[in-house]
Amino acid sequence: MQMMMDLILMMMVILILLLSVLVGVAFLTLLERKV
Repeated sequence: MQMMMDLILMMMVILILLLSVLVGVAFLTLLERKV
């Protein structure tokens, strides 16, 4: 059971990292367009 929880936790962390990267890229592209 413990292993399953670790797997879910790792997947959640990876998802959060991917989301933050996507938001960062979108933010940078928006800044580039304004300039």
